[in-house]
Amino acid sequence: MTVAVATAMAGKAVEVAGEPVRAAVAELSRRVRERFRGRPTDEEALARATGDPAPDRIAALAGAVQRLMSEEPEFGTELRNLWNQAQTNAAATNDGVVNVLNGRAGKVIQLRDVHGDLNIG
Repeated sequence: MTVAVATAMAGKAVEVAGEPVRAAVAELSRRVRERFRGRPTDEEALARATGDPAPDRIAALAGAVQRLMSEEPEFGTELRNLWNQAQTNAAATNDGVVNVLNGRAGKVIQLRDVHGDLNIG
């Protein structure tokens, strides 16, 4: 989740999302940005990822988000709830598909149109 949040904060994850998802992610990003104020290392990680969303910079920002969630467990719960809300609000349009998986799973299969046999052995 933290990598997805960091990607969204860097401004790249919601370019094609629908309005309800954009609104939830914008709120999530706003709350994290507020918590980063006065934390120079976290502010720098955010500025670097926003300026150039390279994978290593997104990873650094994700680490900052994870630290924040660890240091403030109640805030971490708020973020998870907002993230789940964003995923719940996702809706497919124009023949699109939305797959949402929360939690951990050993094996997951997500399909759309299957024409013919499907054998999972």
